Amino acid sequence: MKKLLICTVLLATVAISQAQKNWPSNIFFTKLDNGLQVLVLEDASVPLATVEIAVHNGAFTEDTAYNGLSHLYEHMFFKANKDIPSQEKYLDRIHELGIVFNGTTGDERVNYFFTLGSKQVSEGLKFLNSAVRYPLFLQEEMKKENPVVDGEFQRAESNPGFALFDKYNHKMWGNLYSRKNAIGDHQVILTCTPEKMRTIKDKYYYPNNSLLLVAGAVNHEDIFQKAKEIFGDWKPSDFDPFQKWPIPEFAPLNTKDSLSFVVTNPNARVPVLLMGWHGPDTRNDVKGTVVADVFSFILNQKSSKFQKALIDSGYALAANLNYQSAKYVGPITLQYVPNPGKFNDAFRALQKEIDQFDAPDYFTDEQLETSKIKLANNEKYGEEVTTQYIHTLSFWWCSASLDYYFNYISEIKKVTRRDIIDYVHKYIKGQPCVKGLLLNQSMQDKWKVTDLDNLFK
Repeated sequence: MKKLLICTVLLATVAISQAQKNWPSNIFFTKLDNGLQVLVLEDASVPLATVEIAVHNGAFTEDTAYNGLSHLYEHMFFKANKDIPSQEKYLDRIHELGIVFNGTTGDERVNYFFTLGSKQVSEGLKFLNSAVRYPLFLQEEMKKENPVVDGEFQRAESNPGFALFDKYNHKMWGNLYSRKNAIGDHQVILTCTPEKMRTIKDKYYYPNNSLLLVAGAVNHEDIFQKAKEIFGDWKPSDFDPFQKWPIPEFAPLNTKDSLSFVVTNPNARVPVLLMGWHGPDTRNDVKGTVVADVFSFILNQKSSKFQKALIDSGYALAANLNYQSAKYVGPITLQYVPNPGKFNDAFRALQKEIDQFDAPDYFTDEQLETSKIKLANNEKYGEEVTTQYIHTLSFWWCSASLDYYFNYISEIKKVTRRDIIDYVHKYIKGQPCVKGLLLNQSMQDKWKVTDLDNLFK
């Protein structure tokens, strides 16, 4: 029996080693008995440590009744909890420990992080533990914070491009718009109650739906032990929230409805076009997500045919193709600023380039290889600042997996011309596409754009 146990342990060790064979040598990983995953990044270059917790939560978990409340929850995280009974005491403790703190809410991740002296990492972990496990959601604190969060929404609305992006997203995501709208809805935010905050906590805030990260001048064995002591009695859920409350799949773009539109804003200085396609995701087409990044990088280089045909020829002031990685439909977005002096010709020139995306000579072998090298280098540069790199790791844990990210550079190197042509056919050329154009009223009066699609003909 003892020999069998030893063999089992050895096999498990080999399996973990194989799964993590491409992980950096200074990154260590374990999972506590309650399901909490713990990642430690050792970097002794500066006597600081960043502690972070990431949760599978965000806009993708929100129906219309909860749209924006993951973001509000993020704000309430830094308020009173069982161990620190008021926000004033909370901030006093922040200053006492010399903590720099923040949190972010996106489509598929909510994360919270503190940076402090590495000698105080135990206090930082305890502080994080209290905040994530024992929030009080005091009514008086919520009354103050609801308009603060809504104020962020109002500042976003003041941007001339907001109407363009908002309508674009409604067209892209249809009745599941809330699942891609992390900023939320005014009325939902302003009328939120502590009960709704507790509902979010009871759905998603469990150790088996979270990742604890510690990065900096620390020792991984010490952190693993501290994590077990501090977080080990955090009770896991007895359910999978994504089985109990499944994330609905986005429907393909509906070509029966008009996917093109024009919006006006008096503060718009130049015309701006957004075009968007439903792209690959990290659940169903991992390879496609990598190819999408490489193709976008090729097109966005100044030497590309795309840039020369549109920017150098004077048809546009800016032209960029981007892809956002996601577990649930990564959007492909083309942002284009047509030259007002060549307004009508600019759209036909853009369509001509899109029509050539799958041409065998649209980019050279050298451009392909150079783009792969530069894209890989950009990822390596991102590792230089540990306090930022840790957020990159939590993003990929939420929107793909850590193995996906640590194998990313090797996968980039495998991308071929054939892969890119297949990607263009599958997701862009001839596929349903949202088009939105932002103008001011004088531009609209001048060009009289009534049918955006006609500009591309």
